[in-house]
Amino acid sequence: MPSTQRDSARIERRLVATLTEACETAKAEIIGFDWLTHEVDYAAFPQSLRVIWVFDTRSNKEQALAKGEDQRIRELTGAALRDAGVDLPSLDRCLRFDSEEECRLQHGGDWRLRLAKLHAVKG
Repeated sequence: MPSTQRDSARIERRLVATLTEACETAKAEIIGFDWLTHEVDYAAFPQSLRVIWVFDTRSNKEQALAKGEDQRIRELTGAALRDAGVDLPSLDRCLRFDSEEECRLQHGGDWRLRLAKLHAVKG
């Protein structure tokens, strides 16, 4: 757990930079992958970290996972977290997969609501 707000801000900047790089790589390699985001409660860091990989459609998400693209996503996420200096006991625990289509259908396209309900960060 970061000791100060300054430490949390420093970690957040590193996470944004390294995850942005992973995102750009994935967009070039994985069909249907659109963007990613992360959520974290720094009071329970790093166990509370969630990285949500978002595809354009449910079909593209399912096809990517069926083709084993989740392994590439794990590699990209792991490298990003290592580069940011984040050590997680279980990478699988922090990964989530979602799609724009599912957000539109289930939450009217409101990602803030969707993230709060489906990908809630719990310490």
